[in-house]
Amino acid sequence: MLFMGLMSLGGPEDYGRLSDEALLVKVAGGDQEAFRQLYQNTDRTMYSFILSIVKHPQDAEEIMQEVYLKIWTSAAGYKSQGKPLAWMFTIARNLCYMKFREQKHDSDITLEDLTGMETGEVCPEIEMAADKMVLLAALQILKEEEREIVLLYTSGGLKHREIAASLKIPLATALSRYNRAMKKLENYLREE
Repeated sequence: MLFMGLMSLGGPEDYGRLSDEALLVKVAGGDQEAFRQLYQNTDRTMYSFILSIVKHPQDAEEIMQEVYLKIWTSAAGYKSQGKPLAWMFTIARNLCYMKFREQKHDSDITLEDLTGMETGEVCPEIEMAADKMVLLAALQILKEEEREIVLLYTSGGLKHREIAASLKIPLATALSRYNRAMKKLENYLREE
């Protein structure tokens, strides 16, 4: 009966048709249904983005929860610029970096802690860390929108059309930014 009463008052709003920006404005007002829809619109892209940074699914899930909690509590501070996903990615990136700082603090080892003898064996973790440092340095030469597309495509596993839809840009723009970024990375790595 209550549902019928709501229908007669103009019907429930079709949140699926609202833009992410309109949903975010409603979230700022405490609208839980708008928040649910925003989550449904962005959760896959957000998870892929976070996973591309932290590389561990469990950490990515934990950070993703923190991201959406932060979005819920900070939505009123969002300044409308037409790209709410970029704002959300900024929150995610900051929380990822906070996680890295926490992990570094928890895992700092002093020279006195290293009591074993050098075995001369290759340590895959150190080798991967060196490669990761080169890759991170290379990614820094890209513009934010280029880096975002490269990470979503390579690490997140999204197709170009999915990236274009998530970022609300034309497919041609997503493809050209990706190609431009890859050429920059190729030139940079060749020089290194």
